[in-house]
Amino acid sequence: MNSFIIAFDAVFPFLFYISFGYLTRAAGVVDEAFMKKLNQMTFRVFFPLMMFYNLYDRDPGQKLNYAFVTAAVFSVLLLVFILFLLIPRMVKENPRRGVLIQGIYRSNFVLFAIPLTENIFGHAGTATASMLVAIIVPIYNVTAIILLEYFRGGSIRPLGLIKKVLSNPLILGAIAGAAAVMLDFRLPSGVETPISEFSSMTTPLALFVLGGTLRFSSMRSNLKYLVPAIAAKLILLPAIALAAASAMSFEPLETFVYFTMFATPTATASYPMASNMDGDGALAGELVVLSTCISVVTIFLWVFILNSRGMI
Repeated sequence: MNSFIIAFDAVFPFLFYISFGYLTRAAGVVDEAFMKKLNQMTFRVFFPLMMFYNLYDRDPGQKLNYAFVTAAVFSVLLLVFILFLLIPRMVKENPRRGVLIQGIYRSNFVLFAIPLTENIFGHAGTATASMLVAIIVPIYNVTAIILLEYFRGGSIRPLGLIKKVLSNPLILGAIAGAAAVMLDFRLPSGVETPISEFSSMTTPLALFVLGGTLRFSSMRSNLKYLVPAIAAKLILLPAIALAAASAMSFEPLETFVYFTMFATPTATASYPMASNMDGDGALAGELVVLSTCISVVTIFLWVFILNSRGMI
């Protein structure tokens, strides 16, 4: 029963925020144009503040486990490489190949990892999640750009790639937070307090917006791609990740953060990126919608299993 309560407490807030956003738009209180504007503001303003504050407010005694970070980076790159070899053998159309690869490996790590970790381990766990997010997100961005360019027959420009990564608001926030930590810089309390409060409202707002932008368009024609991709994303990969974390003897916090890197739904940003880079935008959007909805159930079950087995 205790495991059920922990799993419920970890996941239900996500379902509530997403459902509240969806119902608010469905009731006509807001429209899609407003939600898109709010989504842009959340990404460009609130997420950088959250990334900054989670690093800025971390425990000074907390150290980054470089073996853990190396394993996480290697795991993502290995997964991308394996998918790059497998997907083209199963799917003929280039616009779908890049979208499916991205949809399987690129998680909504930013939106789910930090609050999930906080729900399970408290505020102290968010620094580990934030630090890994700051490292993994650029890898997601770079590999996604390379893959989508490759499958549309475009050229990869290193300088342009670097510029896109460094201009990412999340990366800028993480860099600012890391700089504050390294320089032992402290903000005046009058500035720190509103930043802390803005950071706290980021996740509920982002999930509210995600719910408000969900659309269940016709998915029947893409089910043959959606079903195996989402099964791999939310069931197979988390199982492999947990086995790998156990083999590498990660601490419970590290195990959970590593798990969220693979168990969370397809990144919302994969949809606009695919649409603007000649990928199958409809398929990309459907992967985001379905994986997000189904992940509420799968993450709940995974957390229940992890807690009942004493892994977290």
